[in-house]
Amino acid sequence: MAGTIVGYARVSSTGQDYQTQVDRLTAAGATKVFSEKQSGLDDDRPELAKCLDYLREGDTLIVTKLDRLARSASHLHQIVDKLNNDGAGFKVLDDATLDTTTRTGKLVFGILASIAQFETELRKERQMEGIAKAKAKAEKAGTPWISGRPVSLNHEEIRKLRADGLSVRQIAAEVGCSSSAVQKVLKAEA
Repeated sequence: MAGTIVGYARVSSTGQDYQTQVDRLTAAGATKVFSEKQSGLDDDRPELAKCLDYLREGDTLIVTKLDRLARSASHLHQIVDKLNNDGAGFKVLDDATLDTTTRTGKLVFGILASIAQFETELRKERQMEGIAKAKAKAEKAGTPWISGRPVSLNHEEIRKLRADGLSVRQIAAEVGCSSSAVQKVLKAEA
């Protein structure tokens, strides 16, 4: 017995309409369609969660476009992994190569997932290098480094306010930073 074809439609804002997607999914054979007006960047998409819970072995999830389903390549990979573990397939109507119900589609998806993982690792590596360079530059300039970013504070102003008898909390409010940033400046000056 063939499984159910289940559709998922999503638009990002209340001003948009997902009916065109629903019509295309129904025309492609979807007998059950989950739809919602929610940003793709939201982690909490209730209808997507219901859709993924609804799917059973032998079912196929279809979407009109890839970006309707996943917010990133890693998110897409997580969803398709869950579908594979549940014995369900996945198809994108606008891209026939993304069809995990075929051998070729599985191969294409595997390649895309590998590329996405590689890109994620490169991005993280570049980010860590950038943070290390910025931190070294800030330390060389004598600027305190707080929570992963340099804080540009007027050290002279902080010293003057302290000499005028203001508390650390009052100084922080005056210069627009955290109390811990003020304390770091005062420690560095001591």
